[in-house]
Amino acid sequence: MTTIEVLYFAWLRERIGAGRERIETAAPDVRALVAQLSAMDDRHAAAFADLAAVRVALDQDLADLDAPLAGVREVAFFPPMTGG
Repeated sequence: MTTIEVLYFAWLRERIGAGRERIETAAPDVRALVAQLSAMDDRHAAAFADLAAVRVALDQDLADLDAPLAGVREVAFFPPMTGG
């Protein structure tokens, strides 16, 4: 098990009701971490219901859902960004 700082931005933060939390996990990749988070409660499940609307960064570098978590200290989830 390892401890990861998980950050939530925009509507993800609103649905979950927190901007950050520390999670103990043995998840090998982001997708497994999302499954663990979704199983925590209804708020987390609602936030991750549509993974097409969620982006992730590992230690401030954009990543995909299959990215490994080995050595990662921070995972941030946020909606897709648009320019304008």
